[in-house]
Amino acid sequence: MRYLAFICAATLAATPAVAMGPWKASLEPCGDAVACPLGERSYHVMEPEGWDGESPLPVLLHFHGWSRNGIHPQRSERVGASTKRRGVLLVTPNGLGNSWSFWRAGSRDVPFADAVLEDVALRYPVDAEKIYVSGYSFGSAMAWRYACASGEDVAALLAIAGSIDQSEVCAEAPAEVRHVHGLADTVMDFPMGPEGDTTYPVALWRRALDCAATGTDQGDWQVRSFLTLSRTTWDCARGDVTLDLHPGGHFIPHGWIGRQLDELLGLAPSYP
Repeated sequence: MRYLAFICAATLAATPAVAMGPWKASLEPCGDAVACPLGERSYHVMEPEGWDGESPLPVLLHFHGWSRNGIHPQRSERVGASTKRRGVLLVTPNGLGNSWSFWRAGSRDVPFADAVLEDVALRYPVDAEKIYVSGYSFGSAMAWRYACASGEDVAALLAIAGSIDQSEVCAEAPAEVRHVHGLADTVMDFPMGPEGDTTYPVALWRRALDCAATGTDQGDWQVRSFLTLSRTTWDCARGDVTLDLHPGGHFIPHGWIGRQLDELLGLAPSYP
């Protein structure tokens, strides 16, 4: 519980004057294209539309893909537009060298991401019960690594086309896992299981959350007519796991993040 208590304390300590505007006087203003400095590193933050300046905000901590930076997901219809319309604060850290350290435990980027969330809580009233962590490609693998090391206070992991080794044993796990992957992905190859098991991409979390051996087929769904996703869910003792598969390659499916946020926040489904 590295940052949950910190976020709660920071929110409770905020005065009404501070709550009316996001930036505390002692912190350097930042937002959108202006990066928030954090030691020798930085991150970006984007407010949702229509925020009243006071209400606690759900947060999506999103790790960008390889060779990108925190600006790219902000400008994406499939990421930034989805959070902006749903009252979610988008937080996008900048990876060193436009990449992330996720291949093995002990990543330098896990404590950095913890520090980012703490810094965000000094600037905004954060809803500590609605911290979502996401990423695409290398960023998705980083989101997995982060949830593996600091997932205790993560309400949901929203992972897109990237993961860590399914044989790993994680110290922590998020309350809910939602993963999407293309069967024809050859960039972050689809992690096919033994004997062609297509549910293997979430094997790690199914073990960690003590899920039933067999998932439930929830049928197909679409946001755009040209892409059909097939959903499987698992009943778990310590959380929930959802896997969406599609026949395509390496990309963020249109509307996928939006749909996950709608379901998590109890909103009517919409696009983007």
